[in-house]
Amino acid sequence: MSAAVNRRSKSDDLVTRDELFDILSSHRRRYAIHAIKQNGGKAELSDLAEQVAAWENEKPLDELAADERHCVYTSLQQTHLPAMDRAGVVEFDRGTAVMTDQADALDVYIDVVPEDSIPWGEYYLGLSVVSMGIVLAESVSLLPSEVPVVVWMGLVVMLVFCSAVYHTWQSRKYQIGTESSPPEVNL
Repeated sequence: MSAAVNRRSKSDDLVTRDELFDILSSHRRRYAIHAIKQNGGKAELSDLAEQVAAWENEKPLDELAADERHCVYTSLQQTHLPAMDRAGVVEFDRGTAVMTDQADALDVYIDVVPEDSIPWGEYYLGLSVVSMGIVLAESVSLLPSEVPVVVWMGLVVMLVFCSAVYHTWQSRKYQIGTESSPPEVNL
């Protein structure tokens, strides 16, 4: 029976949150999605299996053993790609995997936070406290009177702006499919 038979119909609702979490729960699926996105949204099973095996075994492609490739190939063919096909994230048919428009929904649920950094919510909370401190200090004349109020307010705005620019850059850097290897491999 072809995987296409079990695929969602166009009239079905979008991928549910539970389905997305199920898809993202497997590192092999995340790696496959990353590799497909890197390849312009389409990949052959053999190429996909080879790349995923290389990332899993932390080896260059030319150093992979046949059994390492075969293990990943079989798993992707029989389990992972059909599951992603049923969820509507990937269309998998005749050895070719193609990302669907619904795959974009996956990016919202992946926020890779390197071990040596704090979550962005906590960072912005701290930035807010510092900003309120500057505003409060200025309002009770604790800051040097030679510096105009507009400079202090400009400093607050600049802190928020620079933080937002860096946050946006880092978020894009850690999206699936944007770097040479999956974000969790880079950590």
